Amino acid sequence: MTPTLTTLLLLGLSVGPRTRAQAGTLPAPSLWAEPGSVVPWGSTVTIWCQGILEAHEFHLDKDGHPVPWDRQKPLEPGNKAKFSIRYVTEQYAGRYHCSCQSPTGSSEGSDPLELVVTGFHAKPTLSALPNPMVTSGGKVTLQCTSWTGFHRFVLMREGEPRPAWTLDSQRPTSGQFQALFPVGPVTPSARWTFRCHGYFNNTPQLWSYPSDPLELLVSGVSRKPSLLTQQSPVVTPGQRLTLQCRSHVGYDRFALYKEAAHDLPQHLSRQPQAGPSGADFPLGPVNSSHGGRYTCYGGHNLSSEWSAPSDPLDILVTGQLPSTPSLSVQPGPMVASGENVTLLCQSWSFVDTFLLSKEGAADPPLRLRSKYRAGHYQAKFSMNPVTSAQGGTYRCYGSYSTSPHLLSHPSDPLELQVSGSSGEPGPPATDPSSTAGPNRYLYVLIGAAGAFVLLLCLLVVLLVRRRRQGKGRKPGAADPEPQDRGLQDRCRRARRTARGGGGAGPAAGRGGWRPPRNDLCPGEPLKIKTQSGTGHFSFPPVGGIARHRSRGRQADGQSGGSSLLQAPRLAPPQPHTSPLPPPTAGCRM
Repeated sequence: MTPTLTTLLLLGLSVGPRTRAQAGTLPAPSLWAEPGSVVPWGSTVTIWCQGILEAHEFHLDKDGHPVPWDRQKPLEPGNKAKFSIRYVTEQYAGRYHCSCQSPTGSSEGSDPLELVVTGFHAKPTLSALPNPMVTSGGKVTLQCTSWTGFHRFVLMREGEPRPAWTLDSQRPTSGQFQALFPVGPVTPSARWTFRCHGYFNNTPQLWSYPSDPLELLVSGVSRKPSLLTQQSPVVTPGQRLTLQCRSHVGYDRFALYKEAAHDLPQHLSRQPQAGPSGADFPLGPVNSSHGGRYTCYGGHNLSSEWSAPSDPLDILVTGQLPSTPSLSVQPGPMVASGENVTLLCQSWSFVDTFLLSKEGAADPPLRLRSKYRAGHYQAKFSMNPVTSAQGGTYRCYGSYSTSPHLLSHPSDPLELQVSGSSGEPGPPATDPSSTAGPNRYLYVLIGAAGAFVLLLCLLVVLLVRRRRQGKGRKPGAADPEPQDRGLQDRCRRARRTARGGGGAGPAAGRGGWRPPRNDLCPGEPLKIKTQSGTGHFSFPPVGGIARHRSRGRQADGQSGGSSLLQAPRLAPPQPHTSPLPPPTAGCRM
């Protein structure tokens, strides 16, 4: 190689690095945001740019601006700069780059940082299909929906700074805009909590409010807990309800999940108590949204894995349909153990399902499909044969298959009384009335009370009638007035005197009072013998009626009228002006 060629090569090697540095061939710096690149409107964010140690200035550029957005001197030890935004608004949303300046030249631009500001549109809804309970290694689909016509949806996983998935929105027949994100396989080694946003294509850095968080619960194979309630699973609006999750395994935390619910399952730590571990989940006051199917899970604090799900518990809310069915029983409400009993639930309004519930029972109600007969819908619940354990108070409800946990108003209660038999134990047999139950004694008491009231009314009527008869009695009819009784006594004395002396007394010739010609005194009956019998006539008192009919008129009525007698006309007592002397003569029959 000639000396001239060697000199030229050495000159080129010494000039090359300086030319690349002047042309911007320094390493590109790194660019990131804290706490993340997706920030709510009004929050604070810090953007960091880190380059080479020789850098003496850092530039922050934003797409769409011809000059640097900001310039900062490096912090010690001199290889990075801090760009602070104290109050984020929509003007800060966009794509950023940074570069560093050194004595040898400018570096290349960093990778872009997209700063997204949320909170500009209504939040969408995030749910899991079919549900957020996933077995270890399983897959699930997350559905983000909104009535706002977003062009795209974004799924964010908690703990990750960047979006997990971005999908175009679709509009199915339901009318809502949505995107379906497949997730999995999931493992219990990490937490799986998600949120979603929506945005428009013309403003890709301005997102909606985030959806409510959705956590996927990764269930394992450990022993399942039990879910129960101390009340009936059939509840009324306004009632307070508590669901209890219990397990003999010493779980530290419990979760309650409602099937097809969009919100996060309720979490509770273990409550100190003797015996099995557990937690209580209050659900009140109850409304229609509480109706549904529930399960619970148990877990340990040191593991993200949950137990197997408990058996489901259905909570049914009454009064959600306008209809009210009726309930009847055949052969009757009082039966003997071993008989065949049928409870008939029917409704004039359409319902496709009937439910039969027993008061105080924790078991779920019986369900039957309705049948249309004789102008109404009905279902027959058979107990063949009935046992004493089936006695109790029953009610029935109607529901639709589209909303099976929302029921109609309850029917009137029906009490079924089942007496014992020789084949199985029952109440002790004492007398026939003892097997009739409490209603039998109630009927007896009601009957006795009614009879007592009737007797009391009868006594009052008789007393009033007797008082009226006493007030309306005429003088002389039974108890003659004192003046009539005295006249009768004088007449009788005069009659005795006349019978004893054989003639009239002294008073007879002086115009005094004489006994009657028929030898009768006032008030005495007159006896007259006829061919058909004896007739009795009463001689009226002074001033009374002068004519009486025979008491034996009925006995003489068949003689053609010839035996009917009329009381003789008796001469009234003659007026007198002097006192009556003692009578000396009387009359003879």
